[in-house]
This record gives sequence, C-alpha cells and structure tokens, in this order.
Amino acid sequence: MREHDLIVATLQEDVALTIDELCATCAVTREWVVTRVQEGLLATEDGAPEQWRFGSGHLRRAREMRRIERTFDAAPELAALVADLLEEIAQLRARLR
Repeated sequence: MREHDLIVATLQEDVALTIDELCATCAVTREWVVTRVQEGLLATEDGAPEQWRFGSGHLRRAREMRRIERTFDAAPELAALVADLLEEIAQLRARLR
C-alpha cells in the first residue's frame, strides 16, 4: 500500500497500523516510536512492539508530534503537550459549532 493510500484508509476506517506502517507513514524511525511509547507520550496496548497497533488518532498525534519536534526543535515531552493542547482546542471548537 502506498503511503497516501495508507493514510486515507486509516483515517476513513480506523485501520490498525503496525509499528512499521506507522513509522513509514510518519517518516520516523522505529526507535522514535518505541521511545515515545515507553515514555508514555504515544499510547498503545501492552506487549512487544511487533504486537502494537495504532489507529487514526495515534497517527494524527504522531504526525503532529513529529512536526512540532522538527519545526521547533522541541523536546518530545513538549511536542506531546502541544499536541494535547491542539487536540483539545479542536474539540472545543467543534463543540462550539
């Protein structure tokens, strides 16, 4: 599956991505994902990385965190906090509509 098709399928059907698919879609290394999961910044089920599955919410969060880290040279913890705040703002705006 091409990256674009994978993103569209995930957002539309909440397909469960493997760690390698998440890495490819977000253009990050496996180590990047494992570190953020271990630090509690990116949630997933317990178990080995090969068993982890990531839904559309995880995909959006990981892409946002990666963007913040790279754009602002932010620490992973700060990028996760900003991603949380951006998600909360989006939810509040949706409720106002």
